[in-house]
Order: sequence, then structure tokens, then C-alpha cells
Amino acid sequence: MAKKKPQPKSNSIARNKKARFDYFIEDTLEAGISLEGWEVKSLRAGKIQLGESYVLFKDNQAWLFGA
Repeated sequence: MAKKKPQPKSNSIARNKKARFDYFIEDTLEAGISLEGWEVKSLRAGKIQLGESYVLFKDNQAWLFGA
């Protein structure tokens, strides 16, 4: 039997699956984010909550609220 090729790991830390289920996503953007040390540790541990979060665009910047 042939060996399976290893799948490359995704760099995505979190994805809002409920938003993709409840709404039609017309366009997606990929952006970087500046985090403090404790925030990085929480993300790597998988302790992020996106259920009530939203993004506002103001002055050509995206602001994440409620995460």
C-alpha cells in the first residue's frame, strides 16, 4: 500500500464555523494581528471564543471586537 503524503499544517489558529453556517460569506480577508504574550499562549492552547465577535473597518484598519 502506498504511503499517504503528509498534509501541510494550516497556519490558521481559529475559524468561526458558526458564521460560515449561519451567513453567506461573500468575501474573505486575511490579516495579521498584534498580540501580547498571554494572548499568544491562549491561542496556541485553543482557548479562543469567536461566537460573539465582529470586525469593524475604520480609517482603513480592521478592528476585532468581542473575541
